[in-house]
Amino acid sequence: MAKRSGAAHVVTITKRTKGREYQTHLLRRSYREDGKVRNETLANLTALGNEKVAAIRQLLAGKKLVDFDEAVTITRSLPHGHVAAALNMARKLELERLLSRTPSRNRRLVFALIVQRVLHAGSKLATARLLCDSTLAEELDLLGADEDELYGAMDYLLKEQGAIEKRLAQRHLREATLVLYDLSSSYFEGHTCPIAMRGYSRDKRRGSLQIVYGLLCDQDGRPVAVEVFKGNTIDHQTVQSQIAKLKARFGLQRIIFVSDRGMVTKANLTALSEQHIDWITALKAPQVKELKAQGSIPLSLFDDRNMAEIESEEFPGERLIVCRNPLLAAERARKREELLRATETKLRPIQERVERGTLRGKDKIGLKVGAVCNAYKMSKHLELNIEDHCFTFARKEEQITAEAALDGIYILRTSVRADTVNTADVIRSYKHLQKVERAFRTMKSDDLQIRPIHHRLEDRVRAHVFLCMLAYYLEWHLRQVWAPLLFGDDDPQIADDPVTQATRSARALTKARTRKTACGETAHSYPTLLAHLATQMRSTMTIAGSGPCHKVTQPTPMQAKAFELLRSESAVT
Repeated sequence: MAKRSGAAHVVTITKRTKGREYQTHLLRRSYREDGKVRNETLANLTALGNEKVAAIRQLLAGKKLVDFDEAVTITRSLPHGHVAAALNMARKLELERLLSRTPSRNRRLVFALIVQRVLHAGSKLATARLLCDSTLAEELDLLGADEDELYGAMDYLLKEQGAIEKRLAQRHLREATLVLYDLSSSYFEGHTCPIAMRGYSRDKRRGSLQIVYGLLCDQDGRPVAVEVFKGNTIDHQTVQSQIAKLKARFGLQRIIFVSDRGMVTKANLTALSEQHIDWITALKAPQVKELKAQGSIPLSLFDDRNMAEIESEEFPGERLIVCRNPLLAAERARKREELLRATETKLRPIQERVERGTLRGKDKIGLKVGAVCNAYKMSKHLELNIEDHCFTFARKEEQITAEAALDGIYILRTSVRADTVNTADVIRSYKHLQKVERAFRTMKSDDLQIRPIHHRLEDRVRAHVFLCMLAYYLEWHLRQVWAPLLFGDDDPQIADDPVTQATRSARALTKARTRKTACGETAHSYPTLLAHLATQMRSTMTIAGSGPCHKVTQPTPMQAKAFELLRSESAVT
């Protein structure tokens, strides 16, 4: 009889009986007898349970078993998913090469500042700390970078601004394309910066020091260049420098410059024409009223249409496109009526006091009335009669009716020929300015925090604004590629009627109603998606005295979809 000395092993036998599954774990040894392989069952291990059976199986395979709690030490876990996503997009955009063609530590520091601002905006001191609170510092080999280095990187960025903007223009601006330009402002905390001035505040912070900055974007809303001006700069004073930038620095020969009506002066339009730059803008309210008074606006046409081209001797060689938005008309009528009623409600107690004799004197009555009228800006529609012992008011119905006739009406003016851009596309082109406004909203929000500005040096302020613009450039592309996962409309439709309010696509309406994406996942806003990606961790651990190793947690289905979209060929367009 042959000696049974074969190696032992564990065999698992699975049987199904009456719809139930049974497993039996047997310890067996194989041996050869009379030229045949036979098996000998040494023990039934089923009663030990699956965990112990698995351990025996590992031992028989020659593997060493260790106590997990004693052998494995997790030294640190850092948020990683949002870092990986932002770096993936930044590298697809070749953002580092966009900053400079020459590798350097300063270039990596600026790159880190841009990415970190997208992940979590903060001061330079906060950024220096936040870099190490995720895997970003490790990924970019910037462990130990402090705020002084980051300030030095900002100085480096400002020196490279002209070259970076030129590369962006070469990448995104083409001949005969639209260039969008608009202006905004942001307020200061402090009072020592030489360019911080008091001016018209778009932040509704009257009396605060501020700066003004103009943003150039391509027709899709990507930022291409930004310029900082003193806080008391008037809109139209910024246009000449943009013309020089587009022609001299970017070398563009044929473009269409789209700007708001606040940029329009005769000198600016002349300068654009001299440089052979076409433009699209709008008439100011007094100009619209003047055309109506001259009878140039055919209001009767808007009974069956909402746009029409007209000509006027006041604007020779220009196309004037009159538009009437019924929704805007209704909203302006509603708002005017509410403000008039609110003003009248505040004026009646003053009138009663005068009648009772508790308020007398033309000057005193005038102060009270003026405070109310200044609050609601409706004095132009009220006939006010103030005497020492008398105060009456009444609506100017004729004037209100005349103003109501222009509710919802705006007039675009352009130098572009009709055979180049038709009427509907002129209106659509002007409406593209909302994309620049969206950029301002995002830069001012908690996403990028361009305001309030805490820097004191002029160059640092300019670098800060440019840094926020580059961060928005990265965020713009992230939002575009993740559109299917976000609540926004990822399939916008071009309406036949460019004047009326745009409607959302059926897919966007379904997403808003069900709170689900097309693939059945929970729909997100951009900030919540970024926060969800941040829950994917990268842990550093040591095992049984060996060196440290890294392990990234498995992505959730939503995280996997977000990374899949980033890997797609259309991630950068």
